[in-house]
Amino acid sequence: MITIRPETAEQTLVIEASEKLTAKDYKDVFIPKLEQLLQQFEKIRIVFYLNDSFDGWELEAMWDDAKFGFQHRKDFTRIAVVGGPRWVAWATRLGTYFIPGELKIFDTALLAEAITWAKQ
Repeated sequence: MITIRPETAEQTLVIEASEKLTAKDYKDVFIPKLEQLLQQFEKIRIVFYLNDSFDGWELEAMWDDAKFGFQHRKDFTRIAVVGGPRWVAWATRLGTYFIPGELKIFDTALLAEAITWAKQ
């Protein structure tokens, strides 16, 4: 499930991912919010908070994430990934080669710091 967190403000989107993410999560919540922000702002910032119940992506959701991310890779100034299993950190580091904006990984306990960093 994807939830828009209350820390979302102006061009910074803060989302919380829990359990297994589905294509419906992307189509109904995440992508519409991103598109709304991209219409308002030239570039946006994102904080992905993967809470303790996060259990990965369904295959179609993973495809939606990759497709949207690649299509809009130049539209992000900062991306913070907070928490999640080790493989998420590895994949995030790999993503730095494809996304020109800043990308940083934070431990789960540093959510507030990640939000502050993203909003700078």
